[in-house]
Amino acid sequence: MSRKAETSTPINDVLANRWSPRAYNGEAVDAATLAKLFEAARWAASGFNRQPWRYLVASRNEKAEFDRIVACLGEFNQVWAKNAGALVIVTTLSSDEDGKPKPMAKYNAGLATAQLVLEAHANGLHCRQMGGINRDAIRAEFNVPENADVIVCIAIGYAAPAETLSERNYEKEIAPRVRKPLSEIVFSGDWGKAADLS
Repeated sequence: MSRKAETSTPINDVLANRWSPRAYNGEAVDAATLAKLFEAARWAASGFNRQPWRYLVASRNEKAEFDRIVACLGEFNQVWAKNAGALVIVTTLSSDEDGKPKPMAKYNAGLATAQLVLEAHANGLHCRQMGGINRDAIRAEFNVPENADVIVCIAIGYAAPAETLSERNYEKEIAPRVRKPLSEIVFSGDWGKAADLS
């Protein structure tokens, strides 16, 4: 299914065609493919090359591990994410072992995860990132250390037809893709003054 973005100026097709479905066909993502995604994340830009991101992954082939992650999702997300081919919990080390804060850690994790998502798309996969997760449950279930922040969970898999979803999710799946215009997010001179990008 194509959901190519209607961009205000041409951009790379990998970016324009990336979108985040909720409908997945239940096919597992194999280890070799997952390795490509994490290798893409590994080579993301990182302040002082600290690479503070850490991922917890389970392919649906690893049923027990996969189900442990599903159980830590919000109920709304459990309904559709259980059909993903793999689930990934994104964390980042917010401080080092002696307590020194890493203020750029979440930014770095975002850069790495963006590369993971784009590599997934380039390999015929789709990703949907979820903030609706039980972070305390994840921390307890997977022994996440105190100096690591649990950020999101990503469903990764092969898209299925939107008709496979519940009515509520179906309507969200087929809704038009929209973004704020550049004039609302890119400023020049003063805050709120749209940059002239014409």
